Amino acid sequence: MKQALPLLFALGLAACNRGGEPQNAAMTAAQRAGAAAASTAGVTPMAQRVAVLGILNKRNGIVQNVALHPGQSARWKDVIVQLRACETTAPWEEEKLTGAFVKVFVRGSDRKWTRAFSGWLYKESPSLNVVEHPVYDVWPKSCEMTYPAGPAAPAAPVTSSNRSSAAKSGGAEGVSASTVVAPPSEATPPSAVANNAT
Repeated sequence: MKQALPLLFALGLAACNRGGEPQNAAMTAAQRAGAAAASTAGVTPMAQRVAVLGILNKRNGIVQNVALHPGQSARWKDVIVQLRACETTAPWEEEKLTGAFVKVFVRGSDRKWTRAFSGWLYKESPSLNVVEHPVYDVWPKSCEMTYPAGPAAPAAPVTSSNRSSAAKSGGAEGVSASTVVAPPSEATPPSAVANNAT
């Protein structure tokens, strides 16, 4: 009987929780969905964003700027640039980044189109992901989108100085460091001749 009591107690607890767990899980999922919708409310939908991309022809040095919505493509000579997404960090974020997910297709001498690049490119870090093609280079210039009002942007970091606002120990109060004069023996160090003359 003593051994059966803990087993019955454990089964009773399991039975009580069985009905509550799916409801709690469903409420949690609904709460998460509501929180996600609330956090993205006011953000420009992806289809309405506009990215400006720069395309460089390395052979002649000509740069072509194109403005695209996500899902659109632009063709310039033997290159097609397709914008899949663009994003900028929120104004209240410390690090400012502008990125675009692009696909670059280039037509070769055999007249066939091949994908030269697919991935995120960042305006502030052009070396992070590079379109490695001998003729064309692509980079994001901007991404037009808005965010809802959020917390204020962080202030610029305060540069530290070596000066302390604490009172100096061992000195007279009210005396600034510029009025303290060192004794003459500390003002000029002794010469090597004076040190060695014993």
